[in-house]
Amino acid sequence: MSRFLELVAAAVLTAACTGAAIAQSTTSSPGGGGSTTTAPATARSLPDDPVPGQAAPGGIQGQNIFEVKPEVKRDASSEPGYEKQNNGQRNTVQPGNNAPMWRGVQGGVEGYTSLPKSQDPEAGVLIQGPVQYPGSRFVSAGQAWREVRNGWILPYGGALLLIVALALAIFYFAKGPMGHADGTTGPGRIERFTPFERAAHWANAIAFVILAISGIVMAFGKFFLLPIIGQTLFGYFTYFLKNVHNFVGPLFVVSLVIIVLTFLKDNLPQKGDVAWVLRLGGVLGKKEVPSNRFNAGEKGMFWIGTLLLGGIVVASGLVLDKLIPNLGYERGQMQIAHMVHAVAAVIMMAMLFAHIYMGTIGMRGAYRAMREGYVDEEWAREHHAYWYEDIKSGKIPAQRSKPLVIVDDTQTVRPV
Repeated sequence: MSRFLELVAAAVLTAACTGAAIAQSTTSSPGGGGSTTTAPATARSLPDDPVPGQAAPGGIQGQNIFEVKPEVKRDASSEPGYEKQNNGQRNTVQPGNNAPMWRGVQGGVEGYTSLPKSQDPEAGVLIQGPVQYPGSRFVSAGQAWREVRNGWILPYGGALLLIVALALAIFYFAKGPMGHADGTTGPGRIERFTPFERAAHWANAIAFVILAISGIVMAFGKFFLLPIIGQTLFGYFTYFLKNVHNFVGPLFVVSLVIIVLTFLKDNLPQKGDVAWVLRLGGVLGKKEVPSNRFNAGEKGMFWIGTLLLGGIVVASGLVLDKLIPNLGYERGQMQIAHMVHAVAAVIMMAMLFAHIYMGTIGMRGAYRAMREGYVDEEWAREHHAYWYEDIKSGKIPAQRSKPLVIVDDTQTVRPV
């Protein structure tokens, strides 16, 4: 009986809970007595995550960071023709922005100057326009010149001079001085150079040595001399050498003209020159090749080293010294003149290194011949056989100048 009563109580309790739930989930339509019932409520649930870039119905919005674009605000750079504005137009939209002016300055545009053109034709040009010299980039002319000088002339020019000096040193220690006769102990006395020829030669040689030493120090001194003597002394020294270089240059010009006119006749092509070149004057053999008063090597030095390169060095040097009248002397002209001058001078020095070597320690008797003017017959026969034959045959006099005389205490006149 008690078990039955428990089941009945459970059934009543279940029915009561079910009725309460149904009453809450339904609404009654209006009826009599003005009673109302509630309508069913909309179920509430959490929405899925929104699609990136789309606004969610509420809360924080999601977005791909790689698709975020900066906010672009319109400014003066958005104006049509902004890049082509002049400085006045730019200042109206961006006061203080002088970019158009400096763009023109870097492009070589000439500005206003009160100096007359005749006095300074480039006064209105602050920076040269872009050019491209051989071996440089397409940059402003000043930078292009600097690239050629520092990137080509100095390293390769310095290497050429060192290679030639080293080659001559190796040749000297391997072969020694050329020839056997010293020009003074043999029989006979032949005048090789007259006093005028020697004076012209030594004037030109001394001027060249001063120019070469000063030029080498100014161009390469910072690599080998500056670390030794210091910046202050090096600055004073190079300033002194620059002035010496400028004043000795005209002396070199005059002496070079005299040298060319004096020795032109004896440096014309003659027999034996081709054979001398083919055998390098006897370097490839044991016996020296016969030649005239000047051999083919000396003639090549005359035509290439003295006349051609010397003429280029002189012409460009006169431009650098501003000694040519009615020339504008603008920066571009001076830069080109300097590059031409430096290249020709380095090649000329390399060639004259060999000439100085042969005229001093490279050949016995050569220096004495230029210093005193005379050689003996044995020296002439060994080194210039064709010239010696012309002297013996009478075509060329053995004594071409008037002999010098010395008056001693006894008033006796004797030939030197």
